[in-house]
Amino acid sequence: MKCGGCVSTVEKILNNSDGIKNVSVNLLTESAYFEISQKHVEIETVLENLKENGFPSKIYINDFSKKINKAELEKKKNWNDQWQKLTFALLLLLFSGLGHLAEGNYINLPILGNIYFHASLATLALLLPGRGIIINGFQSFIKNHPDMDSLVALGVTSAYVTSLLSLIFPTTGFPCFFNEPVMLLGFILIGRFLEERARYQTGSSIGELLDLQPETANICTEDNQTKSIKVNTLRPNQEILVLAGDRVPADCIVTQGNSYIDVSHITGESKPIEVKEGENLSCGSLNLTSTLRLKVQKVGGDSSLAKLVSLIESVNSNKPPIQRIADKIAGKFTYFVLIFATSSFFFWWKGAKHIWPDLLSLNHHQFITNSNHTLHSSLGSNAENFLSLAIQLSIAVLVIACPCALGLATPTVITVASGKAAKKGVLFKGGDKIELASKINHIIFDKTGTLTKGKPYIVDYKNTKDHSYLLRIAASLEKESRHPIANALIQEAQKLNLSLFPIKKIFTHSGRGISGELDSINGIINIGNVDWLLSKGIIIDHNAKKVIENEETQINTIIGVSLNDKLLGFILLGDLLREDSIKAVQNLRENKFKISIFSGDRKQTVLGLAKKIGCKETEVKWDLLPQMKLMNIENLKINNKVAMVGDGINDVPALASSDLGIAVGSGTQIAKANADVVLMGDQLNGLPYALNLAKKTIRKIKQNLIWAFGYNLLAIPIAAGVLFPKYGILLTPSIAALLMATSSITVVINALSLD
Repeated sequence: MKCGGCVSTVEKILNNSDGIKNVSVNLLTESAYFEISQKHVEIETVLENLKENGFPSKIYINDFSKKINKAELEKKKNWNDQWQKLTFALLLLLFSGLGHLAEGNYINLPILGNIYFHASLATLALLLPGRGIIINGFQSFIKNHPDMDSLVALGVTSAYVTSLLSLIFPTTGFPCFFNEPVMLLGFILIGRFLEERARYQTGSSIGELLDLQPETANICTEDNQTKSIKVNTLRPNQEILVLAGDRVPADCIVTQGNSYIDVSHITGESKPIEVKEGENLSCGSLNLTSTLRLKVQKVGGDSSLAKLVSLIESVNSNKPPIQRIADKIAGKFTYFVLIFATSSFFFWWKGAKHIWPDLLSLNHHQFITNSNHTLHSSLGSNAENFLSLAIQLSIAVLVIACPCALGLATPTVITVASGKAAKKGVLFKGGDKIELASKINHIIFDKTGTLTKGKPYIVDYKNTKDHSYLLRIAASLEKESRHPIANALIQEAQKLNLSLFPIKKIFTHSGRGISGELDSINGIINIGNVDWLLSKGIIIDHNAKKVIENEETQINTIIGVSLNDKLLGFILLGDLLREDSIKAVQNLRENKFKISIFSGDRKQTVLGLAKKIGCKETEVKWDLLPQMKLMNIENLKINNKVAMVGDGINDVPALASSDLGIAVGSGTQIAKANADVVLMGDQLNGLPYALNLAKKTIRKIKQNLIWAFGYNLLAIPIAAGVLFPKYGILLTPSIAALLMATSSITVVINALSLD
């Protein structure tokens, strides 16, 4: 695909195919994403249809190991093809330029200034480096979906045929400009080469991630030796050795040794982490200090690195609304250029002579006196009649128009932005999410696991004489829960070597607590917040109430444990603030974001945390059940664009309801699956960066679109001769081609300047 017209055509072909919906085509990556709405879809027929329309395609390979080799091979092949065409075109361009000097008597090589020599150069240019462009261009034109190649093909062949007619039939009065097709193709191929290089740089973040996968792994054999094997032959449960300085070839668990590990590719955090036996390591992690023995868990496409690459690639499948508008315009743009070129032709041929009858004689005399040679003069400057002028200016219009810039304006910036965000440990799930993030002005934080580390620890026990019994009952019922509080209870029970009772029945009450029955314990057990226990009819006496109302107690999370209607006691839990919570919230405030905290925890606990991070009481809500969080978010959305930052299962409705759901990477899988943005690792400092990057991204997209539209709005009329009658200014097709190439390159370079 070469331009926005190609995007529009491919989308139309896929949308008209049976069983295919939600089509999204990306010019930058030359890929199409779609959903299959029926059980049986003839993909081969779809591929054949695309091929017949000039877009040979194949199904994307999602095999991680093959992807690495395939990407490298395709890159080398593309570079070789580009180099060969460009080298030959530049050689022809050099001879054409020397001919220009020879004709002006600047160098003494008469053969280079010979008209037949230039005719030969032009013929070679069309048959060799320009052949693919011309064939593709005319095929697209014939099939009624003209694109960038169509405009170039029409311009080049028109210039060539006009020059050929002038050479064979001198009496026609047509000018001879064989150098124009040579220079035009040379500039276009230079532009495409530079554009391809810049486009490759925009997607370099994926390449850098692929490079993290090592090619070989040291597998441990049965006789306790090691041997090197290809990574793609690794299987789960095999044991491997990773030496200091090597990267982990798969998702593994440490079975022996301890070391410091660099996981910056996943979390964006450059500070190494210490790992020891029993801990998990992600594929691509860098082992820094000592040898580790690892057991392979997930390999290839199932590894965390492969999923990270797929997630970044999926950004291309969801276009921001601003890109969809640009693609629609780009799809119609080629038709507009063809109509404008045709209109220019008829205007200069039939209309101009009535408006400016002396135009050609005046300008012709001026150009002749200012030039020693006419073979390479500007198109139109030496036209003998209005028909000749009309042909030449309509060629310039075809060549100068640039739908490429329109098609590349958005995807280049989105790809650069998603790559930069990924390096900081932030994953946007689509270009549309980046545009949403740029509009956010109000951010809501969940407390536990988001602003805090989500790893509660037991501070104290109250209103009980037997701490161990209270903990044993609580941990027994909580052992099937994934809530952070459950983890704290279970870990403490394990530390004290308490045996747990088997569960008979269990019921979860979201945001409130858990209830059920245990073997060897007669009656219903309830574990949860105090208000919920009261609503269940649990008797809380005067002494217990004094414990709850104690100021020192209130700064902690309090959970009560009851058997039938009798309170067994309270467990007090604390949680640590994330190291960067205060800094992240301050940073967001400095960038004019409104901040709120929504929590299901008790008032004093939430206010205590709010005070630490600098939030007022009016910005905090407590004792919120999931549905109450939802209602509050809906109210805020009336006058704000709201982002919700959460980590747990109970945050999922709020994440889905907000304008932008942001999940903390250390949270639950369901929270990450339902979020629009994922902050990898356990840091919040990526959030201010991500939101500011989103604003800069949309600013860059708007700059690119303004440039792309502005260039075409100015360049096309100038090429059509709007400045010719009054100022005598005209463009040659070669200069037009140079400007067209510059337009595309400018858009890509502007995208790369995103910081």
